[in-house]
Amino acid sequence: MSTADPIRIGAVNYLNSKPLIEGLEGLAPAAELILDYPSRLAAALDRGDLDVALVPSVTCLLRPDYEVVSDACVATHGPVLSVKLFSRVPPGEIKRLALDAGSRTSATLVRILLAERCGVFPEVEPLSLEATTEDSGADGILLIGDRAIEPPAEKFACTWDLGEEWTRWTGLPFVFAMWATRTGTNLGPVEEGLGAARDRGVARLVQIAAREAPLLGLSYQTTIDYLEKNLYYRLGPAERRGLKRFHELAVRHGLAPEGVELVFRDYAAAG
Repeated sequence: MSTADPIRIGAVNYLNSKPLIEGLEGLAPAAELILDYPSRLAAALDRGDLDVALVPSVTCLLRPDYEVVSDACVATHGPVLSVKLFSRVPPGEIKRLALDAGSRTSATLVRILLAERCGVFPEVEPLSLEATTEDSGADGILLIGDRAIEPPAEKFACTWDLGEEWTRWTGLPFVFAMWATRTGTNLGPVEEGLGAARDRGVARLVQIAAREAPLLGLSYQTTIDYLEKNLYYRLGPAERRGLKRFHELAVRHGLAPEGVELVFRDYAAAG
């Protein structure tokens, strides 16, 4: 990347990330903003097609050459509303589990919860981004993002909100996504811009909800409640403890390698 090239920023194209990118292009004019699904952003950062991205938090636990560059994040202190396991049987009887193809962190989290709480280790299969629950014959189906907010038409034996289940079980927040880059990548003013965009977005949640609700077919009240009550946007000490616990469990179940340490750059370390 030459000095004339823009910083390529990848962000999630879900409602939950809108407060993190509010006015970002104006705050970081030497940047190009690219929107995509979480799993695709992680893959693009892996390939070097992005310089920094809002990636699933588990991505930073898989590679030793990644650094967290901002204290802006997508987290929850309880129910998250947009990450759910829909099960046709009691969770302890799940043998086949379909995982939303847009997910990495939530796919890891649901497997941890099923193993730790129910003692089950189901076979997993992908659920394409275009598919609905009715397209899968699996016992349990993980959906994330905007399409998980409103329940499917199908009736299920059990529905888990993964944020709620995690906090109920551990007493800790859960961090779904963080801004990450590869070690040695110079982001210049973009690092500070990520936090400034979050601060602007949090101050404009009402305007964001009014703008995004009709685009998603959601009511304004559902949208503003989600942004204000279900999500938390700062990576603080409690969120770091939640990350540490998630990391320990992912390693225990062979879903993340041992020996990878989370590295926080200055703007992330200040959170």
